[in-house]
Amino acid sequence: MSRLLLIAAIVVSLTGCQAVTSAMTSGAVPAAKTISENWVQATGYAPISLQPGATVEQKQLNAMRVSKLRAYQELAAIVNGQYLYGTTTVESMILQNDEFKTAVAGVVRGARVVKSFPVQDDVYATILEVDLNRVERAWVSAN
Repeated sequence: MSRLLLIAAIVVSLTGCQAVTSAMTSGAVPAAKTISENWVQATGYAPISLQPGATVEQKQLNAMRVSKLRAYQELAAIVNGQYLYGTTTVESMILQNDEFKTAVAGVVRGARVVKSFPVQDDVYATILEVDLNRVERAWVSAN
């Protein structure tokens, strides 16, 4: 059961990386998109009702924060790359186990919030953007 949930989570996270044109034609906000030659936007989503909190307002504030952090994670993956690790076990020519893990680590400087808004009744979204020229300058000056 947990393996099925892991696979479903991977599929959901990877489907958020579809081409911008297909997401834009469907009316959905894409997880990441290029807004000009040197600017990139990323969107983070968070469910409101699943957040901890005694009141609806506390849950909404937590969802706002989580959606912002998720957008930062998307930007970090765009700017710094994403670590991928996978293993497949075959025994007697029969697939026994297939695992896939991802991780993101990095620093994103200079990002700004474009918009933070509720989506439908129970989801909150935050859109961040960053100038890749500014990111490149920060890398050059740090090295």
